Amino acid sequence: MNQTTPTSSEAADKATNTKRKTGLRIPNIYVILFVFIALASVATYFIPAGEYQRVPGPEGRTTIDAESFQFVDGSPTTLTDFMLAIPNGLMSAGQVVFFTFMIGGMFMVLRRTGIIEIGVDKLSRRFANRRLLMIPVLMTVFAVVATIIGTQELALVYVPVILPLMIALRFDSVTAAAVALCATTAGFATGVLNPINTGLAQQLSGLPLYSGFLLRTLAFIAILAAAIFFVMRYARKVSHDPAASLMADDPTETEKRHSYLHATDDGALTANPRQKLAALTTFAFMALLVYGVLAQGWFMMEMAGLFIIMGIVVGLVAGLTTEDICEGFNQGFRDVLVGAMIAGIARGVAVVLEDGQIMDTLVYGLGNLVGELPTLLSASGMYFAQLAFNFVVPSGSGQALVTMPIMAPLADLIGVTRQTAVLAYQLGDGIGNILYPTSGYFMATLALAGVPWQKWVKFFFPLFCVWIIISLGFLLVAQAIGWAG
Repeated sequence: MNQTTPTSSEAADKATNTKRKTGLRIPNIYVILFVFIALASVATYFIPAGEYQRVPGPEGRTTIDAESFQFVDGSPTTLTDFMLAIPNGLMSAGQVVFFTFMIGGMFMVLRRTGIIEIGVDKLSRRFANRRLLMIPVLMTVFAVVATIIGTQELALVYVPVILPLMIALRFDSVTAAAVALCATTAGFATGVLNPINTGLAQQLSGLPLYSGFLLRTLAFIAILAAAIFFVMRYARKVSHDPAASLMADDPTETEKRHSYLHATDDGALTANPRQKLAALTTFAFMALLVYGVLAQGWFMMEMAGLFIIMGIVVGLVAGLTTEDICEGFNQGFRDVLVGAMIAGIARGVAVVLEDGQIMDTLVYGLGNLVGELPTLLSASGMYFAQLAFNFVVPSGSGQALVTMPIMAPLADLIGVTRQTAVLAYQLGDGIGNILYPTSGYFMATLALAGVPWQKWVKFFFPLFCVWIIISLGFLLVAQAIGWAG
């Protein structure tokens, strides 16, 4: 009987499989979210129901009256409510779900035209000897955009664009997700000129718009620098040893490498005239996207509509048949199905808390808890309160409208400036958005990158801890100097 000696790759696969069987296994994200929904449902039986009165806020938004909290008759989650939590969550997160499908479909059509592979091939060849340089360049651009226009959700757009490039440069999917998510979060959280968190929170707190520019800029530099360092360190390790990748044992990662590396290995790709025209058309649509977001206030629905038209027009210009375009959209929809579903299921947690009328009670309790802290810890307490609340309301504007009418006057009572309270909200809201599985856009971005949440946590948690330390440092300085902007 013939025996063959196992290759090194087979031995590595066997070791990986053995480790997977014997090591601690984190449950599937569906299980984790289901448990959170169940815990939220149980909490409605033990946490008293309460509510704030809703009043008109800045720019036609609805906010709360901080003095109006009162306990009300409870409405604990029934079996029917629990059964409907996930469907209602999907309905509530409809914009994120639909946006995820459209962006997945559109980019698959672009891939079928061949212009993605051609662009990746040219960039990977140009930066082959200085590939690590792409990371700080891209992250700086993404962070600056986020800190000015305040759209963390643009990570959903960035990831499909840079994923092929990161793979072609011998990095991995985690690197691509990190470049998009960490950069946009660094910019959004510090919000130098961000209308969504800084501008709205300052309006709710009665502060001059965009005051405190200098300290926020310093925080932006520090948090972005930490992110770039962590991402570059990981990327360098992966480029030197692919087995060090957190995705090394993922079969989809092997498929991506085969798909995006073969062109570089086989020779330079060249575009035909129709592909060149399709690339120019793509740039025109991207310019229209930037204009719409900056000048017209476009958000997910407008961008999703644009992506539908973009996929159709670019596909036709490149010479695809209508059948090819339809199949491209279908394949893209299938590829992002899990991410779209997760984004909706995650929303189920907040739906249960809102329907059970304990969301306002949690806000009221967090405010009282912060008010009981010693003055020295007040700003830090506000930060951790915002970080905790971000788990159930991972929306920057939503969290501002609910918490800042309470935290701003509370700051006056406990010896913290309102400017510091706004910074605590910004930092607490921002960095949790790319850790908590209840953040819909974040989970959808991971799905587009093909990175499981569990693997992302393993990569991101050390940086998350560093960001907490940096945030606390800036808050302590702000409190010590009585920062008022």
